[in-house]
Amino acid sequence: MDVMTLLPILLIGVVFYLLIMRPARTRQKKQAEMMAQLAPGTEIMTTAGVYGTIVSMGDEDAEIAIAPGVVIRVVKAAIGRVVEPEQPTPASEDATAIDESDSDRP
Repeated sequence: MDVMTLLPILLIGVVFYLLIMRPARTRQKKQAEMMAQLAPGTEIMTTAGVYGTIVSMGDEDAEIAIAPGVVIRVVKAAIGRVVEPEQPTPASEDATAIDESDSDRP
């Protein structure tokens, strides 16, 4: 076999690795790190878009409080991400300037 006939096959293999395999491993690693950090009291969002707070964690499942007195049980793989608490945003200077200009009017 000639090297030139194998070159396209090798290039396809390298592209496959770079575009599919490598990003998948990175996602799996991030997911595993997130799962290791989960503990009761953590605010999360499930893959279905349900927000809640972890009440308890088992080996394969988790109990999540989604409303006062409402607890659901989900598979740990259904936990999509940890929700960070929102930081209050300071009022913008533009809004203050508009308010001040309105106060000058009779």
